[in-house]
Amino acid sequence: MSDSLHTHKPEADHDHDHDHDHDHDHSHKLQPVQKHQHGGHGDSCCSAKVAAPSLIKLSETPTAGARLSNFRIDAMDCPTEQTLIENKLGKLVGVQQLEFNLINRVLGVTHDLPSTAPIIDAIKSLGMQAEPLEQGAELPAPAPEKKPWWPLALSGVGALVAEVIHFTNAAPNWVVAVIALISILSGGLGTYKKGWIALKNLNLNINALMSIAVTGAILIGQWPEAAMVMFLFTVAELIEAKSLDRARNAISGLMQMTPEQATVQQADGSWVLQPVKSIELGARVRVRPGERIGLDGEVVAGSSTIDQAPITGESLPVEKTIGDKVFAGTINQAGSLEYSVTAAANNSTLARIIHAVEQAQGARAPTQRFVDSFSKIYTPAVFILALAVAVIPPLFMGAVWFDWIYRALVLLVVACPCALVISTPVTIVSGLAAAARKGILVKGGVYLEGGYKLDYLALDKTGTITHGKPVQTDYLSLDPTADELAPAIAAALAGRSDHPVSLAIANAAVDKQFAPLTVDNFEALAGRGVRGEINGQVYHLGNHRLVEELNLCSPALEEKLFALEKQGKSVVLLLDKSGPLALFAVADTVKESSREAIQQLHELGIKTLMLTGDNVHTAQAIAVQVGIDEAKGDLLPTDKLQAIDALYARGHNVGMVGDGINDAPALARAEIGFAMAAAGTDTAIETADVALMDDDLRKIPTFIRLSRQTSSILKQNIALALVIKAIFLGVTFAGIATMWMAVFADMGVSLLVVFNGLRLLRK
Repeated sequence: MSDSLHTHKPEADHDHDHDHDHDHDHSHKLQPVQKHQHGGHGDSCCSAKVAAPSLIKLSETPTAGARLSNFRIDAMDCPTEQTLIENKLGKLVGVQQLEFNLINRVLGVTHDLPSTAPIIDAIKSLGMQAEPLEQGAELPAPAPEKKPWWPLALSGVGALVAEVIHFTNAAPNWVVAVIALISILSGGLGTYKKGWIALKNLNLNINALMSIAVTGAILIGQWPEAAMVMFLFTVAELIEAKSLDRARNAISGLMQMTPEQATVQQADGSWVLQPVKSIELGARVRVRPGERIGLDGEVVAGSSTIDQAPITGESLPVEKTIGDKVFAGTINQAGSLEYSVTAAANNSTLARIIHAVEQAQGARAPTQRFVDSFSKIYTPAVFILALAVAVIPPLFMGAVWFDWIYRALVLLVVACPCALVISTPVTIVSGLAAAARKGILVKGGVYLEGGYKLDYLALDKTGTITHGKPVQTDYLSLDPTADELAPAIAAALAGRSDHPVSLAIANAAVDKQFAPLTVDNFEALAGRGVRGEINGQVYHLGNHRLVEELNLCSPALEEKLFALEKQGKSVVLLLDKSGPLALFAVADTVKESSREAIQQLHELGIKTLMLTGDNVHTAQAIAVQVGIDEAKGDLLPTDKLQAIDALYARGHNVGMVGDGINDAPALARAEIGFAMAAAGTDTAIETADVALMDDDLRKIPTFIRLSRQTSSILKQNIALALVIKAIFLGVTFAGIATMWMAVFADMGVSLLVVFNGLRLLRK
């Protein structure tokens, strides 16, 4: 039986100590971006197009007349632009909050200005265009950036020719300088422009560092090297951006699984193709074999098999018939279906998944917060070190100015924290997208990265380990004279009750097609069973307590009841005035996937504990069936919370699996709260740290394996970036490194960490 039959579990808010998002509007319309803890603004690679949405408060509370204005800024696609805009608008009187959504390149500004002109002008001064967007408008998809190929090609040819002429002395130095200058201007003008804007705003980002390095090379006469550095940097940036787009598109591409049109029944009975966005709730939609389902709904006609992998990650198609739910983005495989729309296009389960994953990037993982803070200090420190390298040896040690200025410029290039800054967001976003593909909705990088630490998992029983729907498991005749009639009488009485145990007995009789019996003077006996008259005879259908009250129990019957109850079954007896006629046993059956999931968890070194409101006998019986290490029964929600606290007191990192509502206190207390059966459930998606989009418990070991892989890749990337930079710094001080080698080292590491992070997207 359901845990809720034993205890009433109050609904509670999921109040976590972690950064956590609670957004109750799942639409993709322009809404204020979620409030997140804002990380440091150190140097951030401009290719990091997967940065998190964030809100920056410039004042404690908005004034009464404040309003929110949204702007589309196509050039705002990385933390570099975010930092520039934040610094610029932060000085503008009247601006109170800034809300950045770098995924969609939308800026929300809370202000009390009479018009938005000052905001637009301030952004324009940064070399970006701000396009005002109407409140409530659909977010436009970021336009693909198209640049002509010939300037980069000209830059590459010019850099190569300048190098060849310089090495062969085939022409005067002024010819080399002219060719190199053409190469730099054709390929690096954008970098110079961004670098100059950054320097004006006292921001040492990658564009500023590269502009200083190339300019310094020009001033000391290294024209060919300056041209080659700028060309290689531009090419590396382009490759890096394309690589990062793969991670970015892994999320935005989910929305493309929904068809743009669906076949809708009209008032006159005809069927017409309509845009999915215009279809209203309650509309009747037809979907043919092979078509994608456009909206969430409930089947009202037909039956078919549906591929639900985009939503739940299930590998096998699911049978659907009248009354079953269907989800937008899933694929109808066999028959024709008609369904009634239950959610608008911008509020479908798929839309909520995408929205939640986008918001999840705001809950920055510990590694990402560390890198942000580190780079905030690291970049100015490197710049000061480069100045010291350029000045101190020539001034105080009699060294050659040219050599040490050159080494300082090499140092600026190789020490750029680009690889460090970019390694964490691309890895986290790849992990979030990979989890979503498997039907696991992770509410933030903090949980994705933290999952590897779990060593104990507490699980609710009903609906988590078991199906949550009691079924009749045993029937035993106790009176041979009533053997044929007893099941029919029990079914007639049970059919008048809505108790889960009664429903299980009634459902078991459906296939037997008993002749219907009329029940007179029916009465429900609270906590004991039911009573009614059939053909003038009084019958009782109830539990052990009712048998005791009627003084119809016996030692032999007690033995039978105890044996079944010890197996975790609820026993119901049919009685007439003379004694028991038949015995029925009902149990909530275990999911086959639960046994396999527990086994996988044990293989991962994670111990398991079952917490349930059911009696201790049932708890122990279910625990033995699935192989759970420990089980506790007869628990209230507060008892479950205390059980989690007890595990923490023993030094464990604890996860909790429940239904997202009734187990809210325990879910909130756990390091990571997992909600089961989240498909189509708003509350589960909003309250859990990790929501499993179907009832398959095996997704938890899958999540833990993904978390461990994500954590491993994050550590690999940071170690790779720091070690290679440390080695190259030594080479630079030794005077062996050249500027173009520094670019290869820096951008090579950046590309390595990007590709390493993208490994999480592999199926």
